[in-house]
Amino acid sequence: MTTHLGSLSLIVPDYDSAIAFYCEQMGFRLVADIDQGHKRWVEVQPPAGGPTFVLARADTPEQQAAIGNQGAGRVWLFLHSDDFARDHAQLSAQPGITFEEEPRHEPYGTVAVFRDLFGNRWDLIQKT
Repeated sequence: MTTHLGSLSLIVPDYDSAIAFYCEQMGFRLVADIDQGHKRWVEVQPPAGGPTFVLARADTPEQQAAIGNQGAGRVWLFLHSDDFARDHAQLSAQPGITFEEEPRHEPYGTVAVFRDLFGNRWDLIQKT
């Protein structure tokens, strides 16, 4: 068997605000936006590639409650950078992105935790 991780789902309140945020504020590219009648297949991808996010609109109260809490309050998304200072400055200047801490140096690299517009916790990280 030959497999690889292609996509992860990310629960969002609606498609259009999520596309705008991830593409305009975070610099992701829109890979697909296919109308399926009752829902859309929407994929976005970080600028340097890698797995895509399938943006999944929350339709039920349980799904709405999970927006921003898919990681149960923990950092669960890791955005790797080849230039931490550049990317930290760019993300810090964007509306909807809130860094929770100053950058710190760990044995594995330089890192800072931020929240996106929907409350998801991310690590911006440049590995050593």
